[in-house]
Amino acid sequence: MNNTNINTNNTQNPLNGNSNQNNKIKKVIVLGSGAIKIGEAGEFDFSGSQALKALKEEEIETILINPNIATIQTDPKMASKIYLLPLKADVVTQIIQKERPDAIHLNVGGQTAINCGLELEHRGILKKYNVQILGTSANTIKLTEDRDLFKNAMTNIGVSVCKSIAVTSVTDAETAAEKIRYPVIIRSAFTLGGMGSGIAANNSELKKIAGIGLDASKIGQIIVEESVAGWKELEYEVMRDKYDNCIIICNMENLDPVGVHTGESIVVAPSQTLNNQEYQMLRDISLKAIRHLRIVGECNIQFALHPNSLEYRVIEVNPRLSRSSALASKATGYPIASIATKLCLGANLSELKNKVTGVTTACFEPALDYVVVKVPRWDLKKFKNVDKHIGTQMKSVGEVMAIGRKFEEALQKAVRMANENLSGVVGNNEETLQNIKDVLENPTDERLFYVASAIKNKMTTKEIFELSKIDPWFIEKIRNIINIENTIKHEPLNKNNLKTAKKYGFSDAQISKITNIKENEIRAYRIKNNIIPCVKKIDTLAAEWPATTNYLYLTYNGDFNDVKFSKNKDHIIVLGSGAYRIGSSVEFDWCSVHGVLGVKNNHKKTIMINYNPETVSTDYDIVDRLYFEDLNLETVLDICDYESPNGVIVSFGGQRPNNIALALNDAGINILGTHPTDIDRAENRAKFSALLDHLKIEQPAWCDATSILKAKTFANNVKYPVIVRPSYVLSGAAMNIINNDEELEQYVNEATTVSKEYPVVVSKFIANAREVEVDGVCDGKNVLIGAIAEHIENAGVHSGDATIVIPTQTISKTALKSIEDNTKKIVTNLNIKGPFNIQYLVLGDSVYVIECNLRASRSMPFVSKVIGLNLIDIATNVILGQNLLFTTTPKINHIGIKVPQFSFMRLYGADPVLGIEMASTGEVACIGKDFSETLINAMRAAEIEIPLRGGQIAISVPSEIRKKIINDIKILSDLGFTFFATKHTKEFLNENNIPSYELKKARETGENNILEYITNKKIDIVINIPHATEPTEEREDGYLIRRATVNYNIPLLTNLELFIALVTAIKKEHERSYVVELSKFSS
Repeated sequence: MNNTNINTNNTQNPLNGNSNQNNKIKKVIVLGSGAIKIGEAGEFDFSGSQALKALKEEEIETILINPNIATIQTDPKMASKIYLLPLKADVVTQIIQKERPDAIHLNVGGQTAINCGLELEHRGILKKYNVQILGTSANTIKLTEDRDLFKNAMTNIGVSVCKSIAVTSVTDAETAAEKIRYPVIIRSAFTLGGMGSGIAANNSELKKIAGIGLDASKIGQIIVEESVAGWKELEYEVMRDKYDNCIIICNMENLDPVGVHTGESIVVAPSQTLNNQEYQMLRDISLKAIRHLRIVGECNIQFALHPNSLEYRVIEVNPRLSRSSALASKATGYPIASIATKLCLGANLSELKNKVTGVTTACFEPALDYVVVKVPRWDLKKFKNVDKHIGTQMKSVGEVMAIGRKFEEALQKAVRMANENLSGVVGNNEETLQNIKDVLENPTDERLFYVASAIKNKMTTKEIFELSKIDPWFIEKIRNIINIENTIKHEPLNKNNLKTAKKYGFSDAQISKITNIKENEIRAYRIKNNIIPCVKKIDTLAAEWPATTNYLYLTYNGDFNDVKFSKNKDHIIVLGSGAYRIGSSVEFDWCSVHGVLGVKNNHKKTIMINYNPETVSTDYDIVDRLYFEDLNLETVLDICDYESPNGVIVSFGGQRPNNIALALNDAGINILGTHPTDIDRAENRAKFSALLDHLKIEQPAWCDATSILKAKTFANNVKYPVIVRPSYVLSGAAMNIINNDEELEQYVNEATTVSKEYPVVVSKFIANAREVEVDGVCDGKNVLIGAIAEHIENAGVHSGDATIVIPTQTISKTALKSIEDNTKKIVTNLNIKGPFNIQYLVLGDSVYVIECNLRASRSMPFVSKVIGLNLIDIATNVILGQNLLFTTTPKINHIGIKVPQFSFMRLYGADPVLGIEMASTGEVACIGKDFSETLINAMRAAEIEIPLRGGQIAISVPSEIRKKIINDIKILSDLGFTFFATKHTKEFLNENNIPSYELKKARETGENNILEYITNKKIDIVINIPHATEPTEEREDGYLIRRATVNYNIPLLTNLELFIALVTAIKKEHERSYVVELSKFSS
C-alpha cells in the first residue's frame, strides 16, 4: 500500500464523526449533466447518485437540478427536492432564490454543470446569495479549463506542457500555427469529449477546425498547440483533500496513442508498458500538479509520453469527476464519487473509511492483481455519410469494461461486450479487410481488427507500430491471440489447446466459428474435462488485506474461487443492459436498478450481471453480488452453474437479455416473469401478426418478401409508401421508408441480401398517422395501463427520437378506448407477467398495432415519474408471483413532455434529419401545468434554445411543405422574427405578404449564401423540413444546410408537426416560467 503522500503533520481534525465541518452546510444544490450525449454519458448518473447518497449520510438537504428523467438520481427518494428543469443559469438562479442553499456541488455533472456553475459565479449570483462552491474553487476550475491559464500554471512549477498559443479568432489561429509549425492540435476551452478539437496538417484544415472550435468554446477561445500525436497517452486518477493529503487511485494507459481521444481509445488499467521509472515520474508530476492547482476532491490528469524517452507533456487536468474516474472507480472498487463528495465537505482522507473494502481508510491506494480493459461502443453504421475516422473528438456513445488475469483475455471479452455481433479480436472475417495500411495510420472505429488483419498479412510488429504508433507490447499481445487461433484452426481440438484458448479469452462461440464444431458441443466437452472459469473478487487490495467485496469476475487464469456458493436458491439473477448505445441507454439501467431493488424488497438475494462501468447497477451498494461479465449465453450459464439461482429476470435490460431468454430456458434455467415462448410469440413477426388476426385487431398490411419481385408486388398492391426492414441485418443496415420501385431496388441492393433464408419484412406505411405508446404491467390476467403517450411528430419518426407527451393531446376518445381494449386483449393472450410496451398508429378513430415489447421499455422511467407510480416496482412484484393490487390508470392534471437529445454535432457527415432509424443518444423531460410552457422548457433542457420574441430565422423548405406552415410563419413574423429564405421560399413568402431577405442556396457561390450566414452565426434558428419527393438537387442543398447548422450549434427544426407545436408554444409563452419541483406534481 502506498500512502506516503498523507500529510501526517496535519493536526486539524475536520471530522469528529462527521465529514461536514461544524455542520455549517445544511442545504446543497447538486447540478446534474442533463441528457446522455456523446462526451457526457451515464457516468454522471453514477457519480451524481453516489454524491447524493454521501450528502444524505451527512444529513444535508439536497436540491437536485437535472432534466434527465431516465436517471436514478432523478428518482424522488434520491434527493430532498428534484427539479426536472434546464441546466441554464437563469433557471438555476430562480431555484437559488427560492431554495437559498448554503453550497452548490459542480463536480458530478460533467462540463454542463461546470459551465453553468461558472456562469452563475461570473454573474455574481453565488456571491449575492452567499452560495459557496463545494470542493475545488471557481478560480481553480477556471485555471484548468482556460487553456492559456493552465499552460502558465504548469510552466510556473516546471511541468512540461505542449508549446501553445491561445487565440480568439481564426486569423490569430493561422498566425499561431505558422509560429508553432504544422501539424498542430486545436483544443477548445471549457468543453468536454474533445468538442471542437482536431489535428490540422495545413491552413485549410486549420480554418475549418478553428471556426468550429471557437464556436464550441464557452469563452470563445481555442489553443493552437504543437502536435505530439503518436506519443503514448496515460491518465492518473488523483484524490486530494483540503489538508493537502493526496493519493493516486490508479493509472490507465491508452492502447491508441495521442491523437485519438481517450474516450475513443481502448484503455487498460493499470498501465502495461511503463517501467518503474516512467510510472513514478508521472505519478510524482501528477501529485505536484494537483497540489499546485489546489484541487479538492477527485481529478484526472492526462499525459503524453514519448515512446522512446522520458520526454512528456501534460495534456490537461479535469477538476471534477469524469468518464475516466467512473472507469477507475469500477476498475479498482474505490468509491471515488462518494469519497470525493466527503472531501468537498472538508473531510480528511486519512479518516474516511472505504465502504467497499470495509477495512481500509480512504488514504490507501488501490492495488490491482488483475487487468481491466475498456473498449468504446460506436454506432457509426447507423448514420449515412458519417466520417468513421476517430481522432481528438469523441464519437463513441458508450463503453464497456472487462476484467481478466491476462490482457488478451480481458481484451477479447471487452470486444464481445462492446458489440455482441463480434466474436472477439479474431473470428470476424478480418482476413477480408482492405486498405490495411491506411486504416492503421488513419484510424477508424475498426482499427483493432485491422491490426489483427495486418498480422495475418505477415506485417511485422515494427511495421505496424510505425503506421499506428500502437506500442509493440500491445501488438505482440494481439499476435498471441492470432497464434492461438491458428492452433485451434489447424489442430484437432483437445483438452490442452481448448484450455489455452479459454485462458486467452476465446469464447465457445468464437471457437465454434473457427473450428466448425457446434457451440453446445464445445461447452459440453470443456465441462466434461473440467475446463470452467474461476470466480475472482475485486478487493482493491490485491489480496494483501482481508476484505469483503461483492465485485466479481470470471477468469480461466486461476486455480480456485474467491467466494463460496450456496445451493439454497434464495437468490435471483437480474440481467443488465450492457453498453450504452443508440436505442439502449440509461433508461434500461434505471429499469435494472429498480428491478434489483424490487427483488430486495421481496427479501431475496440479488445478483446482477452487467459490464457497463457508467451505470448505477454496477455500483458497490446496489446488489448482493455483481458479476462484471458479458450477457452472452455462455457466460450467463457459467454463472448460473455456480449460483444455482431461483430464477433469472430478463425483462429489465432491454433487448439483449430478451434475445437469450429462449436459449436459457432450453438450457433448463428458470426464466421469471413472461415465459420465453410467449416472448417469442411477440418478437416473431409472423407469430405476432397471426395473433392479431386471431384477435381481430387491426395492423398495417405486411409480408415476408423472399425476392425483390415479391417485395415490389406487395408494395404496388398496398400502394407506396412502405417500410422495409431486413429480418437479417448486415453491417447495421436499418429500416427505411420506401416511396417507389426504384428506391426499393436501390435499398435492397445496398442494404441486404433478399432470399428465402433472409427475407425482408415489407409493411404498409400509414401516412399522416400519429404514433401512440402504452406502457403497463400485466399479471397474466389483470392489466395496469400506466399511461398512454402521444408522439408530437407523425409516424415515420422512431419512437426513441420522437417528442412524447403525457397525457395525449389530439387522440379522440374513440381511439383511446380502442387502444385500451386492444392492449388488454393482446397482453392477456400473450400471458404477460411483467412489464410491456405496445406501439400503435392512430389515424382519426382508426387504430393499428405496430409492435409489442414484452419487457421494460425506453419510456418506462418517463411514464413512471410523470404518473408518480413506479411501474418497474410493480412489475417486479408480478414477476415474483404476486398479483396486481390495482388496475386503474392514474389520473393526472399536469403534463409531461419528453424530448430527445441528439449528438449530431460530433458525428461529422451524418445527416441530422429524423427517420425510422433511431439517432438520438439520450433524452430529457419536463413536467408542468401547461403544454406550451412544458414544451419550451423541455426543448431548452435538450439544448435547443428557441427565442421567444424576435430573432433571425433561416428557412428553406420544399413546395409541399410551404403551404402547411404559412400560418405559423405569419405568427412568427407578427412576433418580431426576421426571415431569411432561399429563392423559391422567399417568393412564396412575398406572395403571402411576409417580408424576408433572400439568401443564395447552399451550392451557389457569392455573397449572402445561406451557409455563410449559418457559419457566421447570423441566424438563430434554421427551418429545413425535407420531403420525400423533392428533387435530388434540393435534397443535396438541404443536407448541406442541416449539416452546417449542427456544426455551428444552431437550433434546427426538420419536422413539420414539431415546428407547428413549437410555434403554438412560442405564441403563448411570453416569459420564462416559474420553477416547480417534481414532488408538486402527483397523480
